[in-house]
Amino acid sequence: MIQVQIRWAINPFRGDLFAEGWRPAAEAAVDYGATEWSFTRGHEGRLDFIQTATFPSKAHFERYWYSERLAEYRIELAGAYQVPILPTFWEIVGAGNTVSPARAEP
Repeated sequence: MIQVQIRWAINPFRGDLFAEGWRPAAEAAVDYGATEWSFTRGHEGRLDFIQTATFPSKAHFERYWYSERLAEYRIELAGAYQVPILPTFWEIVGAGNTVSPARAEP
């Protein structure tokens, strides 16, 4: 399994447009074999986004990334984000989650 991370730098005044327009594209990763995905937005400035997805292999990611479906999203949102877009690949050496978060002590 590999995790792919894509850092998106968004052009000024385009953050809301990009958030709304790219979310379906990020979610589509599961249609190409991803077992999980996330699309997060920076709290400060609101123009930085990080997209992650976990795929069985780099080939699965490439099938997603170079699909006609994703090309259409990139074309539709051209001018909203800065290029180049450089995915990075990470080996998962540990991970976890919880069904219900622990209560924070006061």
